[in-house]
Amino acid sequence: MPSPDNRRITDLGTLKAISHPLRMRLYRALFVARTATASQLADQVDEAVSLVSYHLRKLADHGLIEEAETRSADGRERWWQPSSYGFSIRDEDVRDAPELLAASAAFGRTVDEQRTELHSRFLDERLTWSDEWRSASISSEWLPRLTAAELAALGAELEAVVQRYDQRARAAEKAGDTEGRENVAVHLHGFPYRS
Repeated sequence: MPSPDNRRITDLGTLKAISHPLRMRLYRALFVARTATASQLADQVDEAVSLVSYHLRKLADHGLIEEAETRSADGRERWWQPSSYGFSIRDEDVRDAPELLAASAAFGRTVDEQRTELHSRFLDERLTWSDEWRSASISSEWLPRLTAAELAALGAELEAVVQRYDQRARAAEKAGDTEGRENVAVHLHGFPYRS
C-alpha cells in the first residue's frame, strides 16, 4: 500500500530517474490510474510495452513506484502503483551540490514542458468539454509583492487546500461515488521575478 506521505527526493540517482521525460509521464499516468500494468500504461503514452516495462523497473529501482496487488485472474501481469502520495524536491536539499542542482533544474523543465502540453491540449479540446467543465476550469494570474516568508506560507496554504480536496475525492471514489468525476490538473507556480 502506498505511503500517505510525500517522498522527499534528496539523492542524485532518484532525481535523474524521475527527470527522464517518459518516466515522468509514466509516473503521472500511474498516479492518476492508482494501479496499472505496463500494457495499460504503454497504451496511454503510445510506447512499446517492453520500453515502458524497462522504465517502470527503473522507477521501482529508485522506490518511486512499487508492485501492486495483482488484479489478473492468471496472475501473470505485473501491476504497479506509486509508492507514496507524491514526491517533493526541495531547494535546501539540492542547493549545495551542483550535480543535484542541475538535475533539479532538468526535472523542473521536464515537468514544466509536460504541464504546458497538458494545458495546451485542454485549450485545443475545450469545446469537447461540457459548459459546466469549461466554466469550472481555472486560469488566473496574480502578481502580489510578497516576502519570501509570505510566499512560503501561501504555498503551504494552497497545497493544503488542494490536498484536502484530493483526499476528499479519493475517499468518495473509494466509497463508489465516481459520478461526474474527471481527472483534474492543478498547476501552481509561485516565484520571484524582476521586470
